[in-house]
Amino acid sequence: MKRNGLFALIALALSGVGAAQAQDFSNWYIAPRVGAVFPDSGRDTQTSLFTGLGIGWWVNPNFAIDAEWTLNNADFKNKALRNGHEWESVGLGFSGRWFFGEMGEGWRPYVMGGLGALRHAPISQSLLGDTKTNGWDPMLTVGGGVQYNLSQRVAFRGELAARYDRDNNSRFVTGRNQIGYTDAILSAGLVIAMGGEAAAPAQQPVNPPPAPQTSCKDLDDDKDGVNNCDDRCPATPSGTIVGPDGCPQKVVIDLRGVNFKFDRPSVGEKNIGPTLQEPTAESIAILDQAVDTLKRYPDIKVEVAGHTDSIGTDEYNQSLSERRARIVFDYLTSHGIAASRLDGPKGYGESKPIDTNSTKEGRARNRRTELTVEQ
Repeated sequence: MKRNGLFALIALALSGVGAAQAQDFSNWYIAPRVGAVFPDSGRDTQTSLFTGLGIGWWVNPNFAIDAEWTLNNADFKNKALRNGHEWESVGLGFSGRWFFGEMGEGWRPYVMGGLGALRHAPISQSLLGDTKTNGWDPMLTVGGGVQYNLSQRVAFRGELAARYDRDNNSRFVTGRNQIGYTDAILSAGLVIAMGGEAAAPAQQPVNPPPAPQTSCKDLDDDKDGVNNCDDRCPATPSGTIVGPDGCPQKVVIDLRGVNFKFDRPSVGEKNIGPTLQEPTAESIAILDQAVDTLKRYPDIKVEVAGHTDSIGTDEYNQSLSERRARIVFDYLTSHGIAASRLDGPKGYGESKPIDTNSTKEGRARNRRTELTVEQ
């Protein structure tokens, strides 16, 4: 075959090298290749076309074994000396290739070594008298190359090897008996996976997301609304009213300053404003603070109790104290406090003074309504 045709075949085999990288494949494969044999100078033959076909198996991700058949037909340099001027070499053997790097990488270099036999025969069967008959001779191959994945099942393989051929059949020239030749073989080919599924891409370990970091500020073991970091009383019973430190706290709803005018409210009076002692706005503000406290502590219950000074009969003062408790009770419920949280309204008449009834000022303080928290 002409040299230009040989180089065209090599270029064809190399044309797919730029394809995208894929994974190495598993199980067995076939490996056709084409190239050139650069002969030992003692053969007196020209550079020739080399073809080969291998059947291989991945022993592990780094080592593969191929059973190979090869062929090259070489022209003698001086064709005029021979009627049969083309010489055929058929090879059978095994080769092993050790690959560097990990499966799935792009270019993987390798080294190879092989053993086998070559059969030499003239194509024309017209031999010179000094040429022996055909036969099989042992061969040894060593070399290296690179492999590059083109797809999940196809890879490119390029290789340069030296083949020692202990040939005592091709040539036996009187006065020059050479046994053994070392040829160079440059080849390029494909490795096509045939068995099983293509090896799955190497899975990168997926680290689980870190567990949420919790601290005592995220925990409230006794469910009192105070986190464990700030809770100085971590085992308070459920429903206990606690302060900012998590310890039981007595809730005081102080209505001091909410005092009533003398003999108010009258029977049937519903509007609390006119019944309150001046300044009325301050008394209303105190009542609104009580509403806010009750809303911030939705689990507490209070007694609504009315009181009077000592002026008047006991019976009259009892009724007046109940009216005072009722008008505050109605104010609280009209501002969103559930009646079920209010114990009353209750009247205590003049029986529980907080100041003397001997002075005008003392009697004014005794005309009041109180909210007492029930634990």
